[in-house]
Amino acid sequence: MSALDSLVSRHCTDGKRGPTPCRPTATGLRSSRAYRFRQRGAAGTGERIVDRRAFLAATGLSLVGGPRFAKAQPGKIPRVGFVEAGSRSANQHFADAFRAGLRELGYVEGQNIIVEERWADGNIERFPDLVADLLRSKVDVIVQASGVGAQAAKKATASVPVVFVGVTDAVELGLVESVARPGGNVTGLSLAFTPAFAGKWVELLKEAVPRATHVVVLLNALRSSNPIVQGANPSLLNAMQPAAAKLGVKLTGAPVRDASALDTTFEAMTKDHVEGLIVLTGPLTLRHRARIVKLANTHRLPTMYSFGEFARAGGLMAYGPSVSDMFRRAATYVDRILKGAKPAELPVEQPTKFELVINMKTANALALTMPPSLLLRADEVIR
Repeated sequence: MSALDSLVSRHCTDGKRGPTPCRPTATGLRSSRAYRFRQRGAAGTGERIVDRRAFLAATGLSLVGGPRFAKAQPGKIPRVGFVEAGSRSANQHFADAFRAGLRELGYVEGQNIIVEERWADGNIERFPDLVADLLRSKVDVIVQASGVGAQAAKKATASVPVVFVGVTDAVELGLVESVARPGGNVTGLSLAFTPAFAGKWVELLKEAVPRATHVVVLLNALRSSNPIVQGANPSLLNAMQPAAAKLGVKLTGAPVRDASALDTTFEAMTKDHVEGLIVLTGPLTLRHRARIVKLANTHRLPTMYSFGEFARAGGLMAYGPSVSDMFRRAATYVDRILKGAKPAELPVEQPTKFELVINMKTANALALTMPPSLLLRADEVIR
């Protein structure tokens, strides 16, 4: 048994996989402008025509000043709670993207909307307290950037609407009844990686590193009975195997339960002469992305990540949904809810913008020559 094999646990089994409501519209990697996922059950606008003066008189709003809220109380500025799993220093750009989405819809903070931020700083146990604090502040909507956080919000309130961002399988987690008709007070934007999508990580890494025949997948395996904490990592590992077999790549999993095991895991990969690494996104890897990127580069491991933030932090390359775009899109859900739409009737949205990010600084440091065809397909090349 190799040093790496000794680290592999029973977490690398085929996990339960919920419905996959979306699928790629075309084969092959395309730019973010053309590569899209189909959304099922898209809702209509459902707009009603009302007398303008009567409406303004009822809501207490002037003829100018941005959006008009169908259920707003006279003189009351809507209040939105924003809860992020990470730290403000690392993830403030997500909150900024959400605010940018609000501005695009005509909102001006402090005039016709208030956003209250709460940060878990990587400690998911804080979610119930953060949500309770927002409920005491009488927020009208909660935007929650975590599956665990969305569960905490749903448990805390059945009346305040909750918009989640980046949940892998909202149905399996019990957040919604279905993707098309969520039911209840929770809806949002999904992060449902399909088997075909998972295979792209292997294909792109192999294209960048043709010599790679042994690739390890770093799995989130936090100690928790909550399925979203452990994530869909085992399922994704299994989904990558057909692409790996086709390319002649041996693919093995390396579960990591806590940050203290990262150093040992990377040392084991070096001893086993691993030639490539794929890092899946989860609470642990997101929280410690700077450290993981540093370890991968120190051990000279060409690495594929699933979010662009890793490549921008110094990782070699990343392919996945644009998280910032998802936060920007979350503003649309908030807008519709504040105007009277029911979360129960707002379909869960699938990712619509994907990005391939390549860090040439890291490629040069690893003495890798990136194929021109790969660089041409990249949405962002960091030089």
